[in-house]
This record gives sequence, structure tokens and C-alpha cells, in this order.
Amino acid sequence: MKEVDARGLSCPQPVLLLAEALKGSDKEITVLVDDFAPLENVSRYAQNHGCTVKHNDKGDYTEIICTR
Repeated sequence: MKEVDARGLSCPQPVLLLAEALKGSDKEITVLVDDFAPLENVSRYAQNHGCTVKHNDKGDYTEIICTR
């Protein structure tokens, strides 16, 4: 599992970090975000690229778990 910490970053940076991570061979990638726009954009990008997406709210931030 790979983890991408995109907290504090505005779009499109979190999406670009996920795109880079998807080039690897990891079956599961967790992206950490702390704002609504990156949450929506990263989730949409992951789904459009064949991933199943789950969200875990951690209070200050959200984990987006992208599984291929």
C-alpha cells in the first residue's frame, strides 16, 4: 500500500500526485486530503481510472482509499 499525503495542497496537485502513484504497481493507494475540493476531485479521478474508492473521515483530514 502506498500513501500520498496531499494535506494542505490545493487542486490540481493532489490529483497529480495520485496520477503519479497510479503509475506504480501498488494495488491500494491512500490519499490524505483536508479539503472538500481535493476530496471530490481525487475520488472522481480514481474512479475514472478504474479504482474502487472508500473514504474514512479522520476528523482533521480524510483518507481516500483507492483500490485497483
